[in-house]
Amino acid sequence: MHVEHIGIAVKNCQDANQLFAKLLGAEPYKAEKVESEAVNTSFFHVGNTKIELLEATAEHSAIAKFIEKKGEGIHHIAFEVEDIEAEMERLREQGFQLLNEAPKRGADNKLVCFVHPKSANGVLVELCQEIRK
Repeated sequence: MHVEHIGIAVKNCQDANQLFAKLLGAEPYKAEKVESEAVNTSFFHVGNTKIELLEATAEHSAIAKFIEKKGEGIHHIAFEVEDIEAEMERLREQGFQLLNEAPKRGADNKLVCFVHPKSANGVLVELCQEIRK
């Protein structure tokens, strides 16, 4: 449907929040810990898109490994989808490698699934769908 957010791996969310608040001229509107991913997150609004800062809370987290390998920077781009399971099936049929067999709960009240960067020209792609209550 649209770019929902851009995820940026950072070493320290508090420091990065200060930097991005200056850069974007606004404070983060939300902070959240995602235990399943071992990350702390902060979100900024930029028009209709969001910036998600991701800080590792454990050495085994994907963000810690990413920073160790590549340093701080853009980690993923996320696209909002209407029906995440249907989109996952469509992408599998198109030959994309998904990192999740089923959607899982992510930050910001979303169900998420990731497309392996090897199937998307080196870009980690996240699909996300608002959790409907």
